[in-house]
Formats: sequence, structure tokens, C-alpha cells
Amino acid sequence: MALSQYEIALVVAGVVLLGVVVLSRVVADRPISLPILYVAFGAALFGLPLGFPAPNPLEHGEAAERLTEFGVIVALMGAGLKLDRHPGWPEWASTVRLLAVTMPLTIAAAMALGWSVLGLTVPTAMLLGAVLAPTDPVLASEVEVEEPTEGEEDEPTPHVEGMGDEVRFALTSEAGLNDGLAFPFTYLAILFALVGLAPVDWAGEWALVYVGYKGVVGVAGGAALGWLLARLVFRFGAETPLARSLAGLEALAGTLLVYGAVEFVGGYGFLAVFVAAVSLRDYEREHEYNDALHDVAELVEYLLMVTIMVLLGGALATGLLEPLTAEAALVGLAVVLVVRPLAGLVGLLGFDRSAGERGAIAFFGIRGIGSFYYLAYALNSAPFPQADLVWALVGFVVLVSVVLHGVTATPVMNRLQGTQQG
Repeated sequence: MALSQYEIALVVAGVVLLGVVVLSRVVADRPISLPILYVAFGAALFGLPLGFPAPNPLEHGEAAERLTEFGVIVALMGAGLKLDRHPGWPEWASTVRLLAVTMPLTIAAAMALGWSVLGLTVPTAMLLGAVLAPTDPVLASEVEVEEPTEGEEDEPTPHVEGMGDEVRFALTSEAGLNDGLAFPFTYLAILFALVGLAPVDWAGEWALVYVGYKGVVGVAGGAALGWLLARLVFRFGAETPLARSLAGLEALAGTLLVYGAVEFVGGYGFLAVFVAAVSLRDYEREHEYNDALHDVAELVEYLLMVTIMVLLGGALATGLLEPLTAEAALVGLAVVLVVRPLAGLVGLLGFDRSAGERGAIAFFGIRGIGSFYYLAYALNSAPFPQADLVWALVGFVVLVSVVLHGVTATPVMNRLQGTQQG
């Protein structure tokens, strides 16, 4: 008796979930990234004649947008819960440098390459720069702060044990914030596509609404809701068996609540979720319940990452890269190997860290699910010429990033850690 597609899907889901558990143990501390394996599995799965529809993001734009959106917001909560530094200066100096210098340089360079080398229109080139700007909080687990750690209140903030080294902190905080701060540039591309390039048609709205209002509401709303969530979470202990079994679920609940509420009033939900997570972590940073919050967020984030990587593999196997030209592939390689590292080094000029640390921060500009979300969102909001080429290029960039950064992250971080300990 032949299996139905539903039964086949159940078998596949079981294999994937089992693989999540087993592979995480098998490849631990080895120079290989789990997302690589999930992409390969997805390519093999959708390459078989099982009757599954091709996961083409151009044909399923709404589904692509919503799935990647959910993956990013959960990852942003997890990233914020990992950070042990009090928000402020100079503790977040590396983050500010990456956001204020590196990100705009990356956007400008990617836009210029898209326009001059690929012949993209200005709106489409602007979109390319915007979607390739944010680093990824989902795929960067090997180079992020690993988990919440307990510290002493009287210890000096900048270099306390348990904070994580500067490379991990910089990349985690950058990934958390630039997923929200790239939104104004995505909106700028959308405005270019809808109203034209003349500044009189878009400058005022963009500055007041998409930079000012949405950004302020995102930060303020995230800080306020994060504080309220912290008051609720840490006021009531998990005393009963049922309460203990649900420990940490507030992280997921808070993610959905903060994102939905801030988006409802027109703010940047990505920014709000990360700020809320940092506020939640900062409220009671020595409390052991932080581990439960982090564990739930990380589990949901990981399952979503696996799902999206399997679908990416399926998209690659069913024609996502067909529009990719040799010139586009060279542009993609340039973004990963040249643009981000150079922009990162420029942003970190004069930063008081070793050359190895600055180089690692600059190099690990991991691209991933956030880029997919911004691209899907923009294409669902406005018409952009050569959308298929942009999807192919972004898919190629993420694939290169998953492979290159995946195999280099563990040895590089181990070497830096060994150097620091030595």
C-alpha cells in the first residue's frame, strides 16, 4: 500500500527531529555547521519524486515572509537573553561601531555592486543592499554568546568572567540590533519602487515615519514591555510540577506579545523584541530562571532554523539558483569575502582589541534568514524588476555564508579562546 504525502511528511518530520538531536551531539566542537547538513538534506529530499511542491519563495511569497519572520523574532529574543552586559557606553562600543559604520558601508557597497555590475535598477539595487546588510541571529550560533551566565553585582562590567569574549558579544549584539535597523533601508527601497527617486516624494515620510517614529516606538515599546514582562516572570516562582514543566515558556509568550503589540502601533517589532529581551535579562541577571527562558527560546529557534534550512535546500534543488549569472555569483562572493570584512575592519578602526579579535568580528558577517525575510517582505509590498535574480543572489550568498562561516567558526573561536587563555 502506497504511503500518502501526509504520511511521508510525518516520516520526514520524524527523521528531521531525530537528526536534530543526534547530529547536535555528533558534530559538537567539530568544524562543521549543522545548517549545512539540513540544507543538504532538504536538497536531497526535494530532489526525490515524492510529490512535494517546490518551496519556491517567489511562488510562495506570503508563506516565505511569515515563516522567516517568526524565525527571526524568536532568534532575537534568544540573542537578547544571552547578553550579560548592562546596556550603555562603552560596554556596547563594538556594537555601535558595527551598526553606525559597518552596516551603512555594507549597504552602500552591495547597492553599488548591484547597480554597476548587475545592471539592477536603483530600487532593486537598494533592496539588494538592504537585505544583505543584517547579520543573522539564527545561523550564527557558533560565534554568539553561548548562554546566560551568572555574575556578581559588584564586579566591573566591561570584562567580568562569564560575559563572553568581545567577539561573541559584538556578533550577538550586532545580529540582534541590525535585524531591526536594516528595516528603514528596506522601506527606502520600497519607496523608491512605489513613488520614484525624487527626494521630494519620499524623504520626509522616510525620515519622520520609517526612521523616526518606527524606531523610537520599537525601542521604547520593547524597553517598557520587557520591564513589565520581567516583573511578571520573576515575581512568581515555578513551585508546582505543572509550573516547572512550563518553565521558560514566558520567553516565547513575550516574543509574540512584544512583537505583535509594537507592530500594531506601527513600530519596529524586530527592534522591540531584542530590546525587550535585553531588558528582561538586565532586570534580574543573577536569577537562575534566565537559563529556563533561554533554553525555551533556543529550542524554538533551532526547530525553526532547521525547517527553513531544509526548505532552502529544497529551493536550491528545484531551481532557485537558475537565474544566477556568473556576474551575480561574483557579486555574492564579493559581499561575503570582501565587502563585509573590509566594512567591519573600517568600523573597528581604533577599537581597543587585538587584531585577531577585530578580524574575527569583521569576517563573521553571517547572512541568513533575516535576509530572506526582508526580501520576501519587500517583494510582497512593491514591484521590483529582476526579483528572480535577486532571490538567486541572496540564496547564493546565504549558502556561501552557511558553508564558509560554518566550517571556520569553531576552529577560529577555539583559537581565539586559546590565545586569550594563554
